[in-house]
Amino acid sequence: METVRSLNPLKVASRRPAVLVVDDEYGPRESIAFSLASEFDVETSERASDALARLRERQFEVVLLDIRMPEMDGIRALEEIRKSDKEIAVIMLTGYGTLATAQQAVLWGATQYLRKPPDIHELLSAVRNSTQIATERRHRARMVTEAIEHNNALKREIQEKEPKVWQARAAVELVHDLANPLTVLIGYAGLLSGEARKLAAVGGTGTELLAEYAEVVERSAGYCQHLAENWRKATRQSTDFAAVNLGDLLQEVRRVIFFSSDTIHISPSESAWVRGAKFELSRVFQNLIRNSLEAGATVVDVAISSDSKTVVVTIHDDGCGMDDATREKAWQGDFTTKSSGTGLGLSICRHLIGVHGGQLTLASSPGNGTTTRITLPSLDQASQSGTSV
Repeated sequence: METVRSLNPLKVASRRPAVLVVDDEYGPRESIAFSLASEFDVETSERASDALARLRERQFEVVLLDIRMPEMDGIRALEEIRKSDKEIAVIMLTGYGTLATAQQAVLWGATQYLRKPPDIHELLSAVRNSTQIATERRHRARMVTEAIEHNNALKREIQEKEPKVWQARAAVELVHDLANPLTVLIGYAGLLSGEARKLAAVGGTGTELLAEYAEVVERSAGYCQHLAENWRKATRQSTDFAAVNLGDLLQEVRRVIFFSSDTIHISPSESAWVRGAKFELSRVFQNLIRNSLEAGATVVDVAISSDSKTVVVTIHDDGCGMDDATREKAWQGDFTTKSSGTGLGLSICRHLIGVHGGQLTLASSPGNGTTTRITLPSLDQASQSGTSV
């Protein structure tokens, strides 16, 4: 006897909702299939075992399942269906309906319960509604699955790139916290600088020095603004490169950031030109020199050397130094020996020097201070290699 019958030979190409009618009685099974055939892609089966095999081969939206069948009844078949497909809609059919069987069917996830023989209009309405329910369930299930997959992928990416995640979080928090006070600082720095220039033009004791200090404040405020803006837009736009004299830049950092500290000694250099981003290189020098000072250095020597291909900046201090384990942790980032530190400094410096096509190396030992060496392509060499951010 034929146990599985398709009313649509083009079932694979059909876009109509797929319905499976499962009933051991030929007459009711074929009557229901015929009533649905004009609107749905209908298949039939006379045994629950055959229906379960069919469900493994193809995805159906609705199953109409008779409760009383030999070998495996509808309730048991419903349990098996739900184990493999939680979204499919199942309509239970019986000519011997009782409250107990209805409750049991609902308990196992039946969508609806119809008496045999069903009214045609009631049947069509039930299958239409069940089709919509199954479609919505499958859509939600796909969304949940995709969300879980995206979440797992994100977790894997975070684990793989964990050393950089904390940097991004710290950058966002930094920009957010600095936004309002920085706006006020920039505004008042501009006003202060303007008033100082007016006083200097009139003349008077100390006015020229006041104008110089006001200029330093204004430039420092502008520098802070650039840093905040650069972090905010880092993933969306690049930084323009230009010719930068590292000797002049280091002197400016010493004067503006470290108030011309006598602790910092910078050797003169006439040929230390590189192609790069002035503010980003300033960040590197600021971080490295500040690290030396905060490590207890009483002298920070900055030497510059160059040839036709490279410019080398060496920063040596007489601070406390680091052992191998501490140096390795600091090198990896997210580590600091300072009570209020973030561990960002060296990681930022390595990244920025790498972006400029250069290298940063670190040598240190307890009691012997720390020596940082920055090697960058010279201006001609950088232009030939097309170094850019």
